[in-house]
Amino acid sequence: MLTRAPARPDAALLAPLAGARGLLLAVSGGPDSLALLALADEWRKHSGVPVAVATVDHGLRPAARGEAEMVARVCEARGLPHAILTWDAPKPSTGLPAAARMARYELLVDHALTLGADTIVTAHHADDQAETVLMRITRGSGPAGLAGMAAIGPAPGHEDSCLRLARPLLATPKADLVALCRAEGLAFAEDPTNADETYRRPQLRRLGSTLAAEGLGRDALLRLAARAGRAERALADLIAGRLAALPARRAPDRFEVETRAVLALPEEALIRLLAAEIRRLTGANPRLERLESLAALLLGGDGTAATLGGALVRLDEKRLVIKAQPPRRHAPVR
Repeated sequence: MLTRAPARPDAALLAPLAGARGLLLAVSGGPDSLALLALADEWRKHSGVPVAVATVDHGLRPAARGEAEMVARVCEARGLPHAILTWDAPKPSTGLPAAARMARYELLVDHALTLGADTIVTAHHADDQAETVLMRITRGSGPAGLAGMAAIGPAPGHEDSCLRLARPLLATPKADLVALCRAEGLAFAEDPTNADETYRRPQLRRLGSTLAAEGLGRDALLRLAARAGRAERALADLIAGRLAALPARRAPDRFEVETRAVLALPEEALIRLLAAEIRRLTGANPRLERLESLAALLLGGDGTAATLGGALVRLDEKRLVIKAQPPRRHAPVR
């Protein structure tokens, strides 16, 4: 069986970031992020964009500090500024991977703002993208989820700012990044949690190997992501235009629109309207199936009231009203 020889990634992969004010690379010491570091080091010399590096030590593995210090030495040899960012907060007993991921981005965002960088860059690659799509298939995601990770978008928690999160390697296979590290003489670390099947992603890698044998491998999942993304962009634009034309009234604590206008919407448009207004009013991001159930409830009855994501949603014969739930009143202690 013939296998593809690894290709050498080119620094031109970072070309879409040429207008950045400054980059902050998230480099863990693994082969993916060290390859990103090597590419960015080459790219910065002719782009003129400042590049800094940060390594997050979550305090979860004894070896992590040594890996961060190894990245610091690589950066020093290349003349790149480097910082070790430590997650000192107490660790949760459940949901640790999600909490660690959130902490990582919070630390990176804070450091980027301190530096004056406007773009955080991670080394997510084609294999990561395929795993993300597979994970979202198992969760029943809609087209936005099946599109996978965006190559560039707002930094988590900073959707309204100019701080961006960029993933320039999403079309690059991991094998190519490993080969680049070896060609550059960069020793890299392997995170043992990547093989620990108590975590979801290692479980998906095992499932992915089985599916690949049936034709649903990395390339097929990437094609699915590209097609879902194309459909999502078109659908989002059409629905945004439809929702912008609604005769709606918005206040900081309330959304209101005539019922007849709501009932004239396609169901997908109503689902997205509910998601957007609940997020605006309460900051919550309800799961898609909860939004689908709420939309079906609204469309199926003459008078309906329900709560979701900390919002009260009421539809009667005249109007749809969405507002934040008032805080619960507690009985006085006697």
